[in-house]
Amino acid sequence: MVGIFNEVLGKNVTTPEKPTRIISLRPALTETLFMLGLGEKVIGVSAFCARPEGARVKRKVGSYSTTNIDLLREMKPDLILTITGYQRDLALKLSAEFPVYPLTLPLSVSGIIDMVVKLGLVVGEAEKAWELSSRLIREVANTRPTRKRLRTYVEIDLGGPVSFGAYSYITDSLHLLGASTLFDNARSEWLTPDLNKVASEDADVIFYEAKMYSKFSQQYLYRLIDKSGWRHRNAVMTGRYFLTPGPLDFLAHHGPSFITDAIPWLSDRLALTAG
Repeated sequence: MVGIFNEVLGKNVTTPEKPTRIISLRPALTETLFMLGLGEKVIGVSAFCARPEGARVKRKVGSYSTTNIDLLREMKPDLILTITGYQRDLALKLSAEFPVYPLTLPLSVSGIIDMVVKLGLVVGEAEKAWELSSRLIREVANTRPTRKRLRTYVEIDLGGPVSFGAYSYITDSLHLLGASTLFDNARSEWLTPDLNKVASEDADVIFYEAKMYSKFSQQYLYRLIDKSGWRHRNAVMTGRYFLTPGPLDFLAHHGPSFITDAIPWLSDRLALTAG
């Protein structure tokens, strides 16, 4: 057994050097564990852990902010993984009884890579984590900013319209690609957007992500835009409004696939818009 100090909890978390009974309550961490070759050691996940397909057959033990304590006791995990932010209170509660290690919510693209390394160290797979992080760094190094600086508006349905401020890996990725966002001066991770500001600022590009698992089409997106009174906005009139690939979280997912899949997708659409 080893004791690993956790900054969030302010104490050592005692866990095996290489845990074999891992519960992951965050999709990004679940995806990373599988990419590190540890899928067989994952015995439980949250209801939202859907990447990769192997995660979908794992036992569901809770959601983002709740879990079944009696089930956790029955499963006897030697490590429970969470993320800060929305899950901070849950991590603090569970840590009184279980070996919980909360990792920091990434605020930037480099933060996603840092998360991979930290997770690898915690589960005793440093070499595999360094290898994965090196691949992600190369992916980022191959990105090219657009020739024209575009203003974007990003909206995700998380039970209501949500956009993103300066403390967001989504905002950071768009700056990496040479774009800006309407709310990138807001000192927050996420926010409820002022839709009047969205209409008046007239973004060059609109990115929209529907609620996870919803049956949402480009036609529905146009109806939503029309309902918002944005039909005569620049992005809509020029056809520069894009629905993210569904039905899973895409931009709202901060696992390694954000770098391998979401950033190239954003890059292609910005390049198309810049002409």
